[in-house]
Amino acid sequence: MQRGCFWLVLILAAVLFTGFLYCKWLLDPVAEGDKPPVIIEIPKNSSSSSVAKMLKEKNLIKSTLAFRCYSRLKGWDSKIQAGEYQLSASMSIPEILKTIMRGSQVFYTFTVPEGYNVEQIAQLLAEKGLGSKEKFLALCKNGDGLEYPFLKKHPGTKYLLEGYLFPDTYKITKQSTEKDIIHMMLERFAGELERLDFAEKAEKLNLTVHEAVTIASMIEKEAIFDKERPIISGVIQNRLRKGMPLQIDATVLYALGEHKEVVLYEDLEVESKYNTYKVKSLPPGPIACPGSSSLKAAVEPAQTDYLYYVAKPDGTHAFSKTLTQHNRNVAKYQ
Repeated sequence: MQRGCFWLVLILAAVLFTGFLYCKWLLDPVAEGDKPPVIIEIPKNSSSSSVAKMLKEKNLIKSTLAFRCYSRLKGWDSKIQAGEYQLSASMSIPEILKTIMRGSQVFYTFTVPEGYNVEQIAQLLAEKGLGSKEKFLALCKNGDGLEYPFLKKHPGTKYLLEGYLFPDTYKITKQSTEKDIIHMMLERFAGELERLDFAEKAEKLNLTVHEAVTIASMIEKEAIFDKERPIISGVIQNRLRKGMPLQIDATVLYALGEHKEVVLYEDLEVESKYNTYKVKSLPPGPIACPGSSSLKAAVEPAQTDYLYYVAKPDGTHAFSKTLTQHNRNVAKYQ
């Protein structure tokens, strides 16, 4: 009798040990070594069962039952987060669950160059599959639900957000909406204004923040080299004080709504408040999104008597105080 019990206990132990090894095997990775990653998108409110089925179809787990049981045993069923994840067949079920529970999503990077306008940014995002161009531009036009102290409606502006989306490199997930992206860019802009003491410096120049950002956007389109940005800023503000038209080609192109390598005389006749050949004031708003150097230059202009400048072949500018000097420079460099 005792010998029979011994063998029964031994057999039971062997079964349990075999069961343990089998369960461990089910939780282990499908394949050993480094395997190419697989992108999995988990919808909102997904259950562990639906996630397990998705993972099995991609050959990322050995058993849907093992996945569900382990998830419930750990109490992680309700902690699975929606999103896009980069997973691999060399990951175990516990590793996969920790990844999707922590929300360790795939990130997409995009860079907005300095001097892009909102239409170019919208096109960039659309080409990368990161948003709808139409939805993005609609938000840029009216700014619905975007509460920032520097965002105020100004008559005649094409887009409320023009000039205020800070050019930088951003990381987003597939779940980021057009509004999420805009919020990120506006927050970055707000931080830059604070860092530069922008509002205070603009006020000392008798400029509103909007006017100073408008000047910064023109500097961004005119200057290639940082050392010239404060000088161009000084020219713009000298001409404004004298009531002279700014005559900046980039504002004409913005009014035309197109990019051209050469601005023709006929282009200068376009009827628009953005055409600084026709109006003796700032345009209604920014014409592009300025970077940090242009924002700084707008509120820290160089103190000079220059009223004119013309581009040289190397991208720098020749500055002059009189129209006679300017005409000589135009003849020399163009």
